[in-house]
Amino acid sequence: MNASLEALDPQIRGFVEDVCSKGARLRAGRELDWPQRRVIAEIVRTPWRAGGPQMLRSEDITVDAPAGAFRVRVLRPSTAPSTAPALVYIHGGGWCMFSIDTHDRLLREYAHGAGIVVVAIDYALSPEHRFPVAQDQCVAAIDWLRQHAGDFGIDASRLALGGDSAGANLALTTALRLRESGQLAGIAALLLNYGAFDIAISPQAARLGTAEDLLTVPEMAEFWTCYLGPDWAQCRDPLAVPMHAALHGLPPSLLLYGDRDVLGEQSEAMAACLQAAGSVAELRRYRGAPHSFVEAMSVSDQARAAVGSGAAWLRRYLVPSSQESAA
Repeated sequence: MNASLEALDPQIRGFVEDVCSKGARLRAGRELDWPQRRVIAEIVRTPWRAGGPQMLRSEDITVDAPAGAFRVRVLRPSTAPSTAPALVYIHGGGWCMFSIDTHDRLLREYAHGAGIVVVAIDYALSPEHRFPVAQDQCVAAIDWLRQHAGDFGIDASRLALGGDSAGANLALTTALRLRESGQLAGIAALLLNYGAFDIAISPQAARLGTAEDLLTVPEMAEFWTCYLGPDWAQCRDPLAVPMHAALHGLPPSLLLYGDRDVLGEQSEAMAACLQAAGSVAELRRYRGAPHSFVEAMSVSDQARAAVGSGAAWLRRYLVPSSQESAA
């Protein structure tokens, strides 16, 4: 067995092997364009979004915005009160792939576990829609939610922003945009799963970037190119690469990552930067876990623990009566 695979948590290993082998079989050695890649990504993750808690209601809505129309999914669990806080969640996929469908189980787990509404954003993907289109749509989604919160039984004064990978980047940079425009009030927490916060990847971290770890250094470079354009390596825009941002005045953050993730060091560095800027930032590390590991929640104790930790964090900052810690 590949030494990299042996280093993975045994429960997560089956998920990694399944996703990688099915993807390779469907690609069949072909060079594919992004629409074709997205179809395969949706297919291989279909079994992994099955199961989990059922929602009291799940509704897809099209939001019209200057940056283009996009879809949001509003999920209300039976565990939420009639007027509930909400998590606005932004899926990962390198800004180029995945959707609110690939992440549907994760969204339902957060909604049920935290007892809140989840509003997920199906933003426009790169390279067809480059920075800042997706971010513009995330800001528009917050504006839309604040205008229509009452229609969905949502308390717009108790919101969180969350996401994984590229979605964690968008969650954090959306918070930065809202802070700069004086519209951050009501955003009480950030949930940042293994985020892409910086272009730079150290040689030590790069050794983790194998196909068996679900994200490689060349793949990450391709994602940045698609998102930012051919000059991505010179980008220092703090709204695209938040490691270059001034991080003061942000709500409390929980950063989760696996020690087999090529981006893991970025969660460590971002937590330190947030703390240095005076923000509350907690860091959780999961041994033997690669990038995207929370998607293995149906088979992995560690993935379930990470999701549960995120749900507890949301309760801690969004539910005033909650005395639970984010442990």
